[in-house]
Amino acid sequence: MNYTTQMDAARKGIVTPEMEQAAATDALSAQELMERIAAGSAVIPANKNHRNLIPKAIGRGLTTKINVNLGISEDVCNFDNEIEKVKTAVKMKADAIMDLSCFGKTGDFRKLVVETANVMLGTVPIYDAIGFYDKNLTDITAAEFIKIVEVHARDGVDFMTIHAGINRETARRFKKTGRLTNIVSRGGSLLFAWMEQTGKENPFYEHYDKILEIFEKYDVTMSLGDACRPGCIYDATDAAQIEELIVMGELTKRAWEKNVQVMIEGPGHMAINEIAANMLLMKKLCHGAPLYVLGPITTDIAPGYDHITSAIGGALAAASGADFLCYVTPAEHLRLPDMDDMKEGIIASRIAAHSGDIAKGIKGASDIDYKMSTARKNLDWEGMFNLALDPIKPRRYRESSKPENEDSCTMCGKLCAVRTMNRVLSGKKVDLK
Repeated sequence: MNYTTQMDAARKGIVTPEMEQAAATDALSAQELMERIAAGSAVIPANKNHRNLIPKAIGRGLTTKINVNLGISEDVCNFDNEIEKVKTAVKMKADAIMDLSCFGKTGDFRKLVVETANVMLGTVPIYDAIGFYDKNLTDITAAEFIKIVEVHARDGVDFMTIHAGINRETARRFKKTGRLTNIVSRGGSLLFAWMEQTGKENPFYEHYDKILEIFEKYDVTMSLGDACRPGCIYDATDAAQIEELIVMGELTKRAWEKNVQVMIEGPGHMAINEIAANMLLMKKLCHGAPLYVLGPITTDIAPGYDHITSAIGGALAAASGADFLCYVTPAEHLRLPDMDDMKEGIIASRIAAHSGDIAKGIKGASDIDYKMSTARKNLDWEGMFNLALDPIKPRRYRESSKPENEDSCTMCGKLCAVRTMNRVLSGKKVDLK
């Protein structure tokens, strides 16, 4: 039986090879995954032209996945550095990479990323439009915006951020809200400016059906971008954010009618006490589609440490139903992340995702924690290093400050509680001298 997309196959009762592969990494049956894809509560972003992809699933009851952003810009346009970051991100077990390139030979770079990365690949086509056409924003036509989407789909991109929720009505609502930080989404701000200066409707909203045709043809997953996400905790959960979310819910149903898979992008900055309610609201208004969240960043006063503020919010979001976390690095709000920034962001995001998985009872999520606790009880340093999310840093710390006794560390020495209990319970003398 033929099918056009993973959702089309699932609705026809077909278990695809991608479903089998993705299910095997998530401790559930391919049949269960197929049913969730058919219902829209899970997705497998897998473009037909991404030949080397190892597919993974995102959604209800699955492990929380993480995404890494990278790409070339006008100020930092080094292919080799960014491709090395791609390779490192994959090695560090990132589940997806988003190429946010906005300057230079973006097409050449994108094709290189597709060839290099065997993980899910996402893009934001509107970022590419300015450089691709070498025009001022308002000189780009609706047809040209749509053409960029097809170029990215043909190149093998698995999911794309499409800011279709910020139509002219949403824009009017935004202007009435009195936001402190206005629109902080790069794509959202460009579309808002384009609408304001041309007087026309958002082309991604007006020509949404054409985009769905492209996505169905290549089996690209729709990631509905949140142009009105809050850029500070003051703006969180305001009317503009919620109105856009309502539109995104309507667009989700339209995509499903065409058998196009959908993810919903979520809020940026948000106080801790609002996160759980927002996850519930997003799921409700968008009919259970998987949630892809940036952070949320839980306080605005930690530049240089926003991988931490994001991990705090990401863990709470994942525990409350988010399915996919976009990493945030220490360089957020400050510069393009370098390799060290990226590594810090990946680890912080993986900690948040795993913490959320434990909280929402994902099957087998806490098994590795049990193994780590056992290794700690046994003072098995090699076992601990091998189980750690980042084996390199703890090993370096241990080797930088060697204790007198192997069954201790330089913080507690012979006063180590674990050492004391192991000796007492095994009938050995506790010698502290």
